[in-house]
Amino acid sequence: MHKSNERPDVLVHVAANVRRLRQAAALSQQALAERAGVSRRMLVNIEKGDVNVSLGTLDRLAEALGVLFYALVQPPDSGDSSRIDEIAWVGKSPDSRARLLASKPARQEVELWSWSLAPGESYASAADNAGWHEMLVVIEGTLTLVLGEREIVIEAGDFHVRPSDRPYRYRNDGPALLRFIRNVVY
Repeated sequence: MHKSNERPDVLVHVAANVRRLRQAAALSQQALAERAGVSRRMLVNIEKGDVNVSLGTLDRLAEALGVLFYALVQPPDSGDSSRIDEIAWVGKSPDSRARLLASKPARQEVELWSWSLAPGESYASAADNAGWHEMLVVIEGTLTLVLGEREIVIEAGDFHVRPSDRPYRYRNDGPALLRFIRNVVY
């Protein structure tokens, strides 16, 4: 898992992914640059990993290549978008950054939930529909996610992405309040 606080490897990932996807689409650098509304020089520098590209430019490149945003920033050898965990932008201050944790394509809608569970509290749910996924990010405390006989412990600052098409339970076994964010993608 990539946890570095230094300038990210994402520029290397973007360079390799843009070049690979452009070549797979049989596009020249000039043709892709025109489709994405960037200069050829900018595209050359992106493919060399020599420029800190904006998120807006990455969005335009992804659209021009016919892929989702995560396909540009994830490690090239990773086919699973459910755990990307890469810094996609850094600011002038070391405290300013944007980290793309995970991505899932949505057919219709995405729900964003803020949850809190007191110590000893739990919540049980029936399965969601087939094709649905949930993305959990723990902000404070420790979440125990129960999936049948399997328990997954997610600590503050970590996350988990999974298909939610089977019964599940959220549990707070800790001594303090548990706070987490839940995205439902379907």
